[in-house]
Amino acid sequence: MAIELERYGVSTVALQLLHRAAAEVSPPRALWVPFWHGYALGAPDDPAGQRAVIEAAFEMLEDASLAGPALRDFAGRP
Repeated sequence: MAIELERYGVSTVALQLLHRAAAEVSPPRALWVPFWHGYALGAPDDPAGQRAVIEAAFEMLEDASLAGPALRDFAGRP
């Protein structure tokens, strides 16, 4: 799906819960997050942590040197 959206000029970042799946599927940009299934943004009621995930995804979009397919591991909050 991400590849098709990118063909139409829509930039994407997939939040991946399974590192191996992200490596095999190779979306244009993927951010692996180490959270439980169903919690791609992290723990409920943790707006700072959820914001950190979203900011990491946006950083991937802003990185002009990042050539796809690209997979980064979420490092957590600074």
